[in-house]
Amino acid sequence: MGIIEAIITILSRFVIGTISAWGYTGILVTMAIESACIPLPSEIIMPFSGYLVTTGQFTMVGVTLAGALGNVVGSILAYYAGVWGGRPFVERYGPYMLLSHRDLETADRWFSKYGEAAVFFSRMLPVVRTFISLPAGIARMNFPRFVIFTFIGSIPWCYSLAYVGVKMGEQWEQLREYFHRFDIVIGLCLALAAGYFLWSHWPRRATTPDS
Repeated sequence: MGIIEAIITILSRFVIGTISAWGYTGILVTMAIESACIPLPSEIIMPFSGYLVTTGQFTMVGVTLAGALGNVVGSILAYYAGVWGGRPFVERYGPYMLLSHRDLETADRWFSKYGEAAVFFSRMLPVVRTFISLPAGIARMNFPRFVIFTFIGSIPWCYSLAYVGVKMGEQWEQLREYFHRFDIVIGLCLALAAGYFLWSHWPRRATTPDS
């Protein structure tokens, strides 16, 4: 539990510190990091931003647009990683960002099956939304359409997670008492989730070329 708690604490402090210091720019930067295939969960970023809406620091429109724009910026980086490096580059260096072959194959199947529409619809799905830019870049999807689909598709996801933060903020006192009572159960769930993520991603580094 100690290591898991440390990881959660580091991620939370980074997100909270960045957003608190930089405002909307902090939301954009952290969401860009996530969309560039770096494991910084939007499930932390956007709810915290939504919570700050209840304090008057942000507006729902502002946090949603900042999150969606951040998705676009990070996705452009991932898109060009696919354009310039192709699949060999992604397969070689992806595991260092905990991108497993299974993740890449899932994103490939989505793009192969749904084409450019996958860029839009996958933005509202966990995991796939983070990696869909890579096959789009490898396939050299029309760039303006890629940007537009990414932005529009990111809006519902960012708004929904921010809304969760708003509702949490409105009920903060009750939630704080509830979580305090069940902090052990929550900690175990987080530990299991993080353990499964590492088990399903990190060992695949051994299957990369040149290993």
